[in-house]
Amino acid sequence: MIEKVLNLNKGVLSVKPLQKLSHPILKPSKEGFDSKNIYNPTVVKVKDTIIMLYRAESKKDKITGRIGLALSQDGINFLRHPEPILEPEYDYEVMGVEDPRVVKVGNTYYMTYTGYDGKTAKLCIASSKNLVNWKKHGVVFEDFPQTKDWTKSGAILPQKLEKGEFKGKYIMYFGDSNIWLAYSNDLINWEYIENPVLKPRKDNFDNVLVEPGPFTIMTELGILLIYNSAGKEGDTLKYKVGVALFDKEDPTKLIARTEKPILEPTYEWEINGWVNNVVFVEGLIEHDNKIYIYYGGADKYIGLAYWEV
Repeated sequence: MIEKVLNLNKGVLSVKPLQKLSHPILKPSKEGFDSKNIYNPTVVKVKDTIIMLYRAESKKDKITGRIGLALSQDGINFLRHPEPILEPEYDYEVMGVEDPRVVKVGNTYYMTYTGYDGKTAKLCIASSKNLVNWKKHGVVFEDFPQTKDWTKSGAILPQKLEKGEFKGKYIMYFGDSNIWLAYSNDLINWEYIENPVLKPRKDNFDNVLVEPGPFTIMTELGILLIYNSAGKEGDTLKYKVGVALFDKEDPTKLIARTEKPILEPTYEWEINGWVNNVVFVEGLIEHDNKIYIYYGGADKYIGLAYWEV
């Protein structure tokens, strides 16, 4: 369905404008593990229920992330589970488990998340059969010299490629600053390509860094990656969202990317928060003839944007 909002003409990629709700759909609780900040959610649709996993921070400690769960029937009004479903356990994540992204392959859910030890943000993998009980598989890349092991986030394509060098493999776009490609036979053990496949652009909205958004999507036009970015506007750093298309047979080959952001901070709660001037997308579902995009606003709230299809 997402093809209906894309247009690729003579190598130029354009996207139908998103509509945004003017208010957050979730705010920090008065007390508890999500009382300070609630942001950067992923979403999964199970039958008629939309399940959200989100990053949460508490006013009572310095943990930078626990993962909470919330349920909704309409995609707008959510009921939160009172306790986190994922918390820091190991040395590599002692300060936080952050920024979940979830895909379902077969009967198993796979979550990429950030494990933060107080110094380095590392890409980690966990798996689950029910979205509540998770088995952690550890850090994906113990050594990644390109960024001194700072690998942070990953967006998986939940199907194997059918052609090309990576035929029969799963792929994932990952990283922070630049974006790299990884490939896998089993979604747990990954190998990476050394050269980045997407970089910041000097004179555009994404001139400082790029980072994966929600899960990667196979489309008729190519492999679709919605990505987050940061760019300097004068002395102000702003986080905005772009879209990139890669070749279906060669996922390292960039076909096109948007010249303008599809989402940027405009409302007061996106401009002022824990980190100012941030919209950061990690969740996408199709629901009620719409494509819902869930994002963090100013690292404090959860917002919703959508395409009518």
